[in-house]
Amino acid sequence: MRQTQLFTKTRKEAPSDEVSKNAELLIRAGFIHKELPGVYAYLPLGLRVIENIKQVIREELDTVGCQELIMTALQSKEKWEASNRWSDEVVDNWFKTKLKNDTELGLAFTHEEPIADIMKQYVSSYKDLPFFAYQFQTKFRNELRAKSGIMRGREFNMKDLYSFHTTKEKHLEFYELMKDVYMKIFTRLGLGDKTYLTMSNGQPFSKYSFEFQTLSEAGEDIIMYDKEKKIAINKQDYSEEMFEDFGFKKEDFNFEEGKSIEIGDIYTLGTKYSEALDLTYTDEDGKNIPVFMGSYGIGITRVMGTIVEVYNDENGIIWPESVAPYQVHLVSLCREEGDIKKADEIYEKLTAQGVEVLYDDRADVRPGQKFADSDLIGIPKRIIVSPKTLEQNSLEVKMRNEEESNLVKIDEL
Repeated sequence: MRQTQLFTKTRKEAPSDEVSKNAELLIRAGFIHKELPGVYAYLPLGLRVIENIKQVIREELDTVGCQELIMTALQSKEKWEASNRWSDEVVDNWFKTKLKNDTELGLAFTHEEPIADIMKQYVSSYKDLPFFAYQFQTKFRNELRAKSGIMRGREFNMKDLYSFHTTKEKHLEFYELMKDVYMKIFTRLGLGDKTYLTMSNGQPFSKYSFEFQTLSEAGEDIIMYDKEKKIAINKQDYSEEMFEDFGFKKEDFNFEEGKSIEIGDIYTLGTKYSEALDLTYTDEDGKNIPVFMGSYGIGITRVMGTIVEVYNDENGIIWPESVAPYQVHLVSLCREEGDIKKADEIYEKLTAQGVEVLYDDRADVRPGQKFADSDLIGIPKRIIVSPKTLEQNSLEVKMRNEEESNLVKIDEL
């Protein structure tokens, strides 16, 4: 992508009402646009990051046999009444509306009820189980006060996965597997070192559940974590009983406290929704039994915001390679026609080799501004082509997270 064709521009200041680091930097760098508090549009650079995050998740889920689908955001009232989650007294963050014929609808904030209803069409026997289905979808939650930039919004993108088993025992085998799958995902996204499997309150579905919490001063939670054992407890849910229930000895842990951001969670749902929506299977003896369900979430836009909170400096964002909008930021300082042509050729050769390149070909922007924009945008590798480097048949290569740069021969690049 030539930067002269990119319609977004960097800006020196973020909106005055934006206080979170992630939103400030993402707005200034042209990744997102603030529509209103808690509601953001994702511009070309931002969308590329979103898609890269989704692809990492997709690859790891597909490896363990999960299947992708997309459910509807518009939801009918009846199935949510069946599980007692339509009432504002039970769920206070619904967005609701009506059709012209006065039929009430809701904008889904999660999808346990809808997927249980869908699966009634495909589950009748124990032979139909197990299976696991997930989606990437925009969710809507009528938060009282949107805050923390894209980490807590009224409209956000989420990956929600649902598992369907015959028994609790078989569910728990998959549940344990998902702990490892999630840590693989967060490691690939660059958050593994700071992310902890965290014990927390599992109500209303189970006594306990597990969250994945990333250490950050921007976090809204506080966890007690053990660096060596890579496990944590959400402080608000701490009790001595938790250690006993999980078979842990409290004295074996060396806990520290820190602020954290919840980027994922896994729940044992049991038969709450299968019973409410009449999702059952027939076992070997012909008995009708509710399907045992689990739910596994990752906030895609929240992960994006968390990455920015973890990876930044005074100059801007520092994207991990796995999610960066482009692999290379090619910055041309050339002004003469012959040098410009050589810079164009380098861009074309890199692109032809499958390298994702953002090419700063702007002729009317000073070098200092180009470097500042490059730092703000945060692409991992910067390649500078200038008359000086071309004289040496070389290019200057600098990693975003390093101070020093190196000259590399063009043929060796």
